[in-house]
This record gives sequence, C-alpha cells and structure tokens, in this order.
Amino acid sequence: TKNDYFMDMLSEVLSWGAKIQFITGDSWYSSTGNLKTIRKYGIRFMFGIDCNRKVSPEKGQWFQLRLLPNFHQGQVVWLKDFGFVQLFKTQLKEQQRFYIVHQDEDDLLSFEGFHELHSSHWKIEQYHRVIKQVCHIEKFQVRRSKLILNHIFSALMAYVEIQKNQFERIFENVYRWQKKLFRPVIKNFIDDFILDKNHLLPQRIYK
Repeated sequence: TKNDYFMDMLSEVLSWGAKIQFITGDSWYSSTGNLKTIRKYGIRFMFGIDCNRKVSPEKGQWFQLRLLPNFHQGQVVWLKDFGFVQLFKTQLKEQQRFYIVHQDEDDLLSFEGFHELHSSHWKIEQYHRVIKQVCHIEKFQVRRSKLILNHIFSALMAYVEIQKNQFERIFENVYRWQKKLFRPVIKNFIDDFILDKNHLLPQRIYK
C-alpha cells in the first residue's frame, strides 16, 4: 500500500544516517499511522491534510477542518487519534488546502515560517508533477532492467534541461511550452492523416 511504501522510504533514509530537519508531504501520506511513526523518531513534519479530518479546538468539541469556526493561521488543535498540531491554510485559486505542522509544543511555527516551509514543499510538488507529466518518467514500454534505467536517466536529464531553460528565461511556464511544442506535430499528423479519408466523415443522406 501507499503507507507501506512511505514507511519503506522513511526507513531507508534513516538508515543513511541523514539528519532530517523536517518531513513534508501531501494528504496522500498523512495517515494517522504515518504521522505517529514520524513522531516516534522525534522528527518535525508538515503534511497536507484532507478537509474532512476531525480536530478539536477545545475539549469536547469536534469539527471537520472545513467547518472549523474562528480559524486562524497557526492555530493549535487536537488532531483526532494523534495529538496537538498547528493548523495552517492556503488558497490556490478557488481551492483551500489545509496543512498540519508538528514540532516541539514550546516552539510554535510563525506564519512566515510556515510560508517558507510551504515554499520548499511546493518546489518538491512541482518536481514530481513535471517529471511525471512532462518528462513521463513512469511511461516506458520496455521490460529489461537496463532499458528501464536508461529511460529513468533520460527523464531525469530532461528535467535538468527544463530547469536550465527556465533559469535562462527561455520559457517560464513548462506546460505552455509543452503545448507549443506538440501543437504543430499534432496539426501535421491530422493534415496528413485526413488526406483521402473523406469517406470517414459523416455523409449527408439524400432521400
């Protein structure tokens, strides 16, 4: 499962002897079990969290995140089945996203600190999106391990080249650039394919 995969990744990184300052992830990995495991290792974290998770701002009061009254950035609440966390919220177009932060209770994170941490989180999120949606690291039609590794290496090098072009201001929006590359290719294919294919078009029937 995704949670087993997360635990495997965490165990491997810890086995390297890495000194982890923060773990960040999206709501996909913010299960109660994962959060408790990270806390057990004494590692601070920030995770996206689904808006239907329940929190308690005061003893005896439970609310879904999206229905929490008098919300304020950095608010300390009790996350059900876990414990105290700080709560933050971002607004992306018309979509609200909630995040929880856990660290020492006497060392609360300011909103400015959250903004800086979220900026790092978003860069990781963008990396995963680009390497999947633009570099297609998951899409390979081979089975031999060497060929798979070649594909992964090529996808990583493509990502590096994209970053280089963005730094040099050759383009800014990678998705707009991708569409610009493919539009003439698609147009040429359609123009060539449609030749002598009029019989495939809907025909008007005369009575």
